Amino acid sequence: MPESYFISQRQYAPARKQSSDAASIRIFNEHLYSILPEDGHPLAEAASHHFSTKGKQLRAKIALDAGDAFAADILPSLHWASAVELLHNASLIHDDICDGDSIRRNKASVWAKYGRDIALALGDWMIAESFEQAAIAARISGSFNLVSKLATHVKSTIAGQALEFDNATYPDIDKYLIISAGKTAPLFVAAIDGIAEISGRTDLIDPIGHYFAAMGVCYQFANDIQNIIGTDGAASPSSDLKRRAPNAVIVYFRSSLETQERLLFDNWLAGKSRHKANHWQQKMIESGAIIKAADEMNKLLTKAEGYSGTLPSECSVVIAPIQSQLRHICAQIGAACPKEIS
Repeated sequence: MPESYFISQRQYAPARKQSSDAASIRIFNEHLYSILPEDGHPLAEAASHHFSTKGKQLRAKIALDAGDAFAADILPSLHWASAVELLHNASLIHDDICDGDSIRRNKASVWAKYGRDIALALGDWMIAESFEQAAIAARISGSFNLVSKLATHVKSTIAGQALEFDNATYPDIDKYLIISAGKTAPLFVAAIDGIAEISGRTDLIDPIGHYFAAMGVCYQFANDIQNIIGTDGAASPSSDLKRRAPNAVIVYFRSSLETQERLLFDNWLAGKSRHKANHWQQKMIESGAIIKAADEMNKLLTKAEGYSGTLPSECSVVIAPIQSQLRHICAQIGAACPKEIS
């Protein structure tokens, strides 16, 4: 791949940028904590528990970096970053309810600690607050399309999530890619879409949307592989297999099976019993499906990095951190998997 497709260290001056990023994310977190339910609110303890470990905050960082790169006013950028980050966290809380995942960020998920009702209510509260933050950003900046933009990205995310619940048949690779793009990409795109609107740089929305669409699917592949090998923070390895969730490794494993064995696997997937889960997990690990998924993940990363070479120069600072993190995650997965994918 041409060197121009990669973001050089000089292009975004990491030492100087790191200091700026640290200040921006500190201000962001101060603002985020200021808008969470206050002491005495019925959701305050659950909110505090969830945000006691903040996660990567990638979407907020993308929005803040875009605000800096596109010369957007800091205040509406801060409110927009909060809107997108709150939506992402709401989706995590609701996902954990749907999936029955009891661990999130190496501690008890909200529903596991406080019950499903509180978790559902907290996720709903975050969605409501995210729209309030978007409305404030719109009022301050005069960018009155922001709330509509946020709604569009939320609906796209929900549609992608809803496809997961179609249990008639396990998805093939084409349907899996649609699900992954729908679940992961919209809120990454939203992070920069709103900032482009605030700064008057709507010309950047389409080209950078292509980058984040490719990157989002790569990110989902990485998460799927980590789930199977047990490095995603879930309570046990292959939790996606046990709950029949769409997962790239499972998709490739299923496609590798001969007709008779695929029929047996499909019959097991169609049921709800965890009997023989360990049997299928072992078969999947031995099949080479992890290697196949990791190879495709690296191709997706290369594709996303290829898109980065087509973007306007001011976008480099925005995508550099997430591109660097994706490379790091892919390298970690490569080290944890058989050497053939390295």
